[in-house]
Amino acid sequence: MRIEPIYSDRLVIITSDAIIFKRYYYPRGEPKRVMFTDIKRIIPKSPSLWNGKWRLHGTGTFTTWFPEDQNRPTRDRIFFAKLKNKWVKVAFTVEDSQRVEQILRDKGLIA
Repeated sequence: MRIEPIYSDRLVIITSDAIIFKRYYYPRGEPKRVMFTDIKRIIPKSPSLWNGKWRLHGTGTFTTWFPEDQNRPTRDRIFFAKLKNKWVKVAFTVEDSQRVEQILRDKGLIA
């Protein structure tokens, strides 16, 4: 059974029940699937020097992981996903932030 994506770009795939980060793991860039049921909340933020605008891949604090995006400095939003029962957050970017923000609001992940 093939699940059709709700949204897809070069960075993520969003399905009805999960987000797939295409280049999550370092150094090989394998994907990671995170089920919506494993996400406590997602907070969208404007990128800045202090919250990861220049973090292209990996972590600097060991509490937030950034899947690879070589164009992150040009993006208008960074989404911070707080996972249930995990201490590491996933901070990700997408190519169409307005569309993704609306999808995540509709799913109740952004208040």
